[in-house]
Amino acid sequence: MKYDVAIVGGGIVGLATALKIQQKAPKLKVVILEKEPQLARHQTGNNSGVIHSGLYYKPGSLKATNCLQGYKELVEFCTREQIPFELTGKVVVATREEQKPLLQNLLERGLQNGLTGTRSITQEELKEFEPHCRGVAAIHVPQTGIVDYYEVALAYGRKFLQGGGTIFYNHKVLKINTKGTLNAIITSEKTIEAKLLVNCAGLYSDKIAAMTSDKPTQVKIIPFRGEYYKLKKDKEYLVKNLIYPVPDPNFPFLGVHFTRMKKGGVEAGPNAVLAFKREGYKKSQINLGELAETLAWPGFQKVAAKYWQTGFGELYRSFSKSAFTKALQELIPEVQESDLIDGGAGVRAQACDKNGGLLDDFAIEETSRAIHVLNAPSPAATSSLAIGGTIAAMVIQRFG
Repeated sequence: MKYDVAIVGGGIVGLATALKIQQKAPKLKVVILEKEPQLARHQTGNNSGVIHSGLYYKPGSLKATNCLQGYKELVEFCTREQIPFELTGKVVVATREEQKPLLQNLLERGLQNGLTGTRSITQEELKEFEPHCRGVAAIHVPQTGIVDYYEVALAYGRKFLQGGGTIFYNHKVLKINTKGTLNAIITSEKTIEAKLLVNCAGLYSDKIAAMTSDKPTQVKIIPFRGEYYKLKKDKEYLVKNLIYPVPDPNFPFLGVHFTRMKKGGVEAGPNAVLAFKREGYKKSQINLGELAETLAWPGFQKVAAKYWQTGFGELYRSFSKSAFTKALQELIPEVQESDLIDGGAGVRAQACDKNGGLLDDFAIEETSRAIHVLNAPSPAATSSLAIGGTIAAMVIQRFG
């Protein structure tokens, strides 16, 4: 079966990319190859559901530009397709004096990124926004919101199919060969031929990239599991919308926070611990081969040496509910261990280079027969239509 473009991965980025290619170049024959029996099973389906504003990202970076554009497109798409969402706003709170300069840096970055209305707020205003939250300083970000990204992804898929696109489920990519100018993509079901491959495989994006090149892999996906608790129903009043801490600028995670979910309930978390399997949503899930690959990667060894204290703290919170509670109490002192019940977990595909750099920005690389999305963690869901548009422009340029 021959196609112009084959997209590997039916998560929100792959689906948005397919939809954008179809909209901008409707004559191109596009197929999505998804290894699961349904769409959005992994990062998208286990997403926290936050519509990110663009507060955290370096001005001019791919994350900043795509988040700002993606935010606008996402809100327009959800409005047009009648997908429920709310622009709730959020507070980012410094709980210690030494965090105040970092909070000010965040505010300045947000203003540079055009977040009109984002501002420092007083203690009294903090109590108005979040009556049970405690902090020494805070900022309010009105653009932040909540949505169910699984529902958004399914809507992308429906629109793509309605436009004449094709989705093959249960098609795990096993090998990619060269057949003249074509990619011969051997899956668990059949062989698909495509002039151009677009790799949106998330947790396995480095593996797919390696199938299309003889060069050694320059980055490795390191899976970090984020574990959540939920507030008991009778304690949900403690959180009105979203409450975030000041993040560690040296670590690409936002810290444990409180999020009111669009589908109901309040999540508390996540932590960030090394997963022993790329799709390891539970502590008990281990793939020795994948774990050995992670531990042998020179970049991960450097990350572990540099951040061992931070990593140990995250691991301790993973096994100690009391330690997790203590971290949450920095933001809401009233939260007690008995108020928390087990929530879900997600696994973040974090690209790491050989030098020990945890890639902070989105990373898209081109080869002669493929376009690879090698790093698309948060805010990729918010940015999905913008990322899809960026890749669609690359695709169209290839086909003239």
